[in-house]
Amino acid sequence: MKKGIHPNYHFVNVQLNDGTSYRTRTTWGTADQKLTLDIDPSTHPAWTGGQQQLLDRGGRLTRFNKKFGNFVKS
Repeated sequence: MKKGIHPNYHFVNVQLNDGTSYRTRTTWGTADQKLTLDIDPSTHPAWTGGQQQLLDRGGRLTRFNKKFGNFVKS
């Protein structure tokens, strides 16, 4: 590896919304800095299974459902 061209790779403390934390290595911030996450697996709908609400802008979703609503993959 060439010297002086790579970022500093160090440990940081990551704190989740529920108060738990863990250590990981990253190039973000400085060594032993605390990274507080706004969105994490304990709150984000992608991980918690929450429903995403689809917005029908200009009737596109309605037209799509009308055209392909009865389509069944075998």
